Amino acid sequence: MRILHRFFLVAFIFILGYSSPAQHLPEDIRWESLYEFLDELATEQAIDLFTSVKPYSKRLILEKLQEAQRVEDRLSRRMRAELRFYLRAFHLEQRDNSRRSGDVDLLRKGNELSASLHPTGIFYSDSVFQLGVTPILGLQYFSNDNESFFHRWNGISAYGYIGEHVGVYTSLRDNHESVQFTRPEYLNDRYGAPSKGAATGGRDYSEARGGITVGWDWGSVGVVKDYFQWGSGYGGTNIYSGRFPSPGQIRLHLAPVDWFEFNYIHAWLVSEVLDSARSFTTEDGVYREAFREKYLATNLFTFKPLRHLDISFGNSIVYSDIGLQAAYLVPFLFYKSVDHTLNGAANKTGQNAQMFLDISSRQIRHLHLYATVFFDELNTRRFTEGDDNNLFSVKGGARLSNWPVKDVILTAEYTRTNPMTYKHNLATTTFETNRSVLGHYLRDNADEIYASLIVKPLRGLRLKAEFLKSRKGPDIRYVIGREAIKVPFMEEVRYENQSIRLEAGYEIVHNGRIFAGIELRDVSGEDAALYVPAPYLGETTTISGGFHIGF
Repeated sequence: MRILHRFFLVAFIFILGYSSPAQHLPEDIRWESLYEFLDELATEQAIDLFTSVKPYSKRLILEKLQEAQRVEDRLSRRMRAELRFYLRAFHLEQRDNSRRSGDVDLLRKGNELSASLHPTGIFYSDSVFQLGVTPILGLQYFSNDNESFFHRWNGISAYGYIGEHVGVYTSLRDNHESVQFTRPEYLNDRYGAPSKGAATGGRDYSEARGGITVGWDWGSVGVVKDYFQWGSGYGGTNIYSGRFPSPGQIRLHLAPVDWFEFNYIHAWLVSEVLDSARSFTTEDGVYREAFREKYLATNLFTFKPLRHLDISFGNSIVYSDIGLQAAYLVPFLFYKSVDHTLNGAANKTGQNAQMFLDISSRQIRHLHLYATVFFDELNTRRFTEGDDNNLFSVKGGARLSNWPVKDVILTAEYTRTNPMTYKHNLATTTFETNRSVLGHYLRDNADEIYASLIVKPLRGLRLKAEFLKSRKGPDIRYVIGREAIKVPFMEEVRYENQSIRLEAGYEIVHNGRIFAGIELRDVSGEDAALYVPAPYLGETTTISGGFHIGF
């Protein structure tokens, strides 16, 4: 381990000493309006952006907004207003805290210190150090014939830059749900977190995110605890959904040339599998439980043979019971082959490996075509011979933006996940953390049709109509050996959800939004009570509304 420590120290010093100025801090993937706007700019070919790996860094977002500024005459009036609005949110990345037109200041001391309602927060900037502190506050209320319930949250986040290369950030958010509807078993796309009972009913949980990053012109490395999402899609992604509890991780991003990009993560997952050898009873008679260790190593190679065409492939491995393995700290390896070496080619001592492919094309202006395939187990002969199945999840879709009508976005996509995908016969190497699946939220033996219509008549106002039909077959325990590949796809439908949702929202300030919606759901099936909270069972019409500042 001392050798590893020295290696990282030398690499850190080298980066600081020899790279040119650049800071890289992730922007929260829950800022959906910003990410949607960047996606829209890419589909308009105003910018060239790889959108299959999120979060983006704040620095990258600034660069892409500035890139769009150079061709803003090609954008609609609403998009030009959006562009100016979002540029204001990244003034610290420009080392600029001077007052701009439209700022609503509560306090200002020159160009260094300000407290503002718009942008919301306290900001400081000088030649060496920049700091932003922003509040987190939100409420979402729901009501239908079954029950009325709510989710509220509050907290604080801060981020800063030290010198020309180092970025730091932290965020703490406390949550309360009057009825628990965030849990690993539920089939929804809410962001997960371990929860505990609340004395007043419902469930409480907290989220802590943060990290330290070092950036240079063509890359960055960081130690963070945060969400991450891999794969193309708008109704959920099927490599890494980003909705599972955020693990601690090492991130590496490299983009040394225009036609190639590389991403790597080594994460410390939470198995929640009891380690009896490390668990013990204290002198006071208290039983101390310890979990077995669990790790994830994953990489993604992205090639850009043509402008607005991204072809990505990668692999991952979930490993346990061998300690922190140096081979999996090598970012560029094919980890299944490494596993063969480490386990002596014996399956019972092996780990859980995966492969994936993602293609994203915006070569036709206004149109985004995409497809993602996640392979848990692959044998090409199974595609043409017999009844054996490959264990895979596939997603394909299209998004049409600003054509034939400006400020209108149409999306349609389909997802199918075969039985046993994302599962494993060893509890310590499942494709999960905190019992939450890392892949698509529907898990295995399921499919989904998703469609949406978004209308943006003016800056900040977003009207959305969404249709969803998801189905799931029997939840079968992982079958060892050849029987796993013989389980038929959705032999019967045990859960079905058809829903239509209408929502209107307005982004008043950066990260500050009010919204209201109505959703018509029809949830049925023998296993429905296992997968959705009680208020959503059966045919329901749910009215919702709320606000948030920060995430």
